[in-house]
Amino acid sequence: MRTTIIPAQITTVEDKIAGSLNFAQILLLMMPVLWGTLVYAIFIPAMKLAPYKVSLVLLVSAISLVLAVRIKDKIVAEWIGILLRYKLRPKFYIFNKNDITERLVDLPFESVANHKKAVAKTTKRLTKELSIKELIKFEQAMASKNLAVSFRYGRK
Repeated sequence: MRTTIIPAQITTVEDKIAGSLNFAQILLLMMPVLWGTLVYAIFIPAMKLAPYKVSLVLLVSAISLVLAVRIKDKIVAEWIGILLRYKLRPKFYIFNKNDITERLVDLPFESVANHKKAVAKTTKRLTKELSIKELIKFEQAMASKNLAVSFRYGRK
């Protein structure tokens, strides 16, 4: 089977539906018509013209016309989307190069043995039996909404 490479210029061209309008612009320009039909049919007094209905339809028409305008080959709605993604992105990136979470650490053989001894010592300390009274106090503390837990690690 014969294959050909499609140039990038052909795949990046926007489809023009009517004149110089693309699909997104046509949808933006059709929105006031649909909104006007909805307002006229549902809002009180139904199926009758009222001043507030006209103002709602004109407001939506003005907004959709502004959003459909092209600036530098992009419509204003796309520019607003770009600005919102920029404003809503994370502002602070926390990175600690000393953190060994999810890293493979190559330890020498002696330090592995020392590490196993240290882990065995800590597990002996942590396996202290609690009385029923202490367990009840612990459960009540964990169920409390006012509890703030923080962990502090020493250098050892």
